[in-house]
Amino acid sequence: MFAYYLELALRSLKRSPGLTILMVLSIGFGVAASMTTYSVFRAVSGDPIPWKSSQLFVPQIDMWGPTGRGDDGEPPVAMDYTDAMKLMRDHRAKLQSAMYQVSPSIVPADASKHPINVSGHAVYSEFFPMLDVPFKYGNGWSADDDEQRAAVVVISSKLNEKLFGGANSVGKTVNVEGKDYRVVGVTNDWNPQPRFYDVVNSGGFSTGLDDVFLPFERAIALSIPNDGNTNCNAIPAESGFVGLQHSSCVWIAYMAELDDAATASTYKAYLDGYAHQQQQSGRFAWAPNNRLRNLPDWLDSQHVVPSDTKVSLLVALGLLIVCLVNTAGLLLAKFLRRSSEIGVRRALGAQRLSIYAQFLTEAGMIGLAGGVLGLLLTGVGVASVGWVLPKDIAALARVDLMLLAMTLLIAVVATLLAGLYPTFRAARVQPAWQLKSN
Repeated sequence: MFAYYLELALRSLKRSPGLTILMVLSIGFGVAASMTTYSVFRAVSGDPIPWKSSQLFVPQIDMWGPTGRGDDGEPPVAMDYTDAMKLMRDHRAKLQSAMYQVSPSIVPADASKHPINVSGHAVYSEFFPMLDVPFKYGNGWSADDDEQRAAVVVISSKLNEKLFGGANSVGKTVNVEGKDYRVVGVTNDWNPQPRFYDVVNSGGFSTGLDDVFLPFERAIALSIPNDGNTNCNAIPAESGFVGLQHSSCVWIAYMAELDDAATASTYKAYLDGYAHQQQQSGRFAWAPNNRLRNLPDWLDSQHVVPSDTKVSLLVALGLLIVCLVNTAGLLLAKFLRRSSEIGVRRALGAQRLSIYAQFLTEAGMIGLAGGVLGLLLTGVGVASVGWVLPKDIAALARVDLMLLAMTLLIAVVATLLAGLYPTFRAARVQPAWQLKSN
């Protein structure tokens, strides 16, 4: 019977091609707009490390007091050097790392090649196991390397390709800022989006990879400057990088791994106790005002998902609903125009269930055609989002098999839902009235 209903649907669609094209266009544009905005929203709102995000925490210490707080009473989003080093020394978390952004020059061994400017971070050894950084070759450095300020480096696979042709470079030497560093590891195309470990500097999203990771203590000792954001509530008393370390300026990101809620509560108590000690010593003249958020809450507090994408998604869904309402109206007019045909079929013994099957099959075919059009328009839309959104965010939108399947499924299901009421009305046609009128 399904083949019969398909044949009837095709005949019906061919009888009114203009109306059919109008419905297909309506469904196609509505679905394409929704799926294009969804592809962007999915990219920016995804959990960058879902298996561990609830165990990763970002502490905030209020070292500026009431005058440095925002309207919401929030403390600074980064740390100054004094507080970051105190937390590292006390080591109250399972794993932890202070970090700051660097942009050193890499001098190739081949003298004929120009130096390469790269971006990266100065971090501690626990950064790599804490964030489950994948390695193609080797691994991160050790805690002893941190203490000894060893000349070691972890590089990206992209930089490894440039310097060593993609071969295993562990144990080889890389010249960073005029000094030789031993390669201990090569990351395996690691570029999480959003850039959750340093939202303060990346804004959440960055198309560029971190090409180098240097030991934090060594970077400080060699005065490798901070290439990220630096916010100060007062002009540092000393100039230069040393003055930055002695100031209350915030420029260091910090992340800690805590296993469960009880451990997080204990760590929060430690932060408050530390702030209370600073108050007693005279450094802070205000009560503790600290924060400790897990990664999802931290990303939400920093508004990593742009409000534009949320608004665009709502607008696109509204457009889809309007398209479906229009399609429902067109289907209703189309189906009721065939009341005489329905009356004859019912008089010949067709059940209402058969009428439902016939007209829902027709609605499904319209939805399928609209979905195919929606696939093409979604591809065009995803390729064009860079015109209305920042490039770093637009570059994250992808057309994959899941998106394609969802586009077709939503188009068919939505059209079937839109066709329920017109089909209901068509199935309620009274055969006797139609036979009398004809």
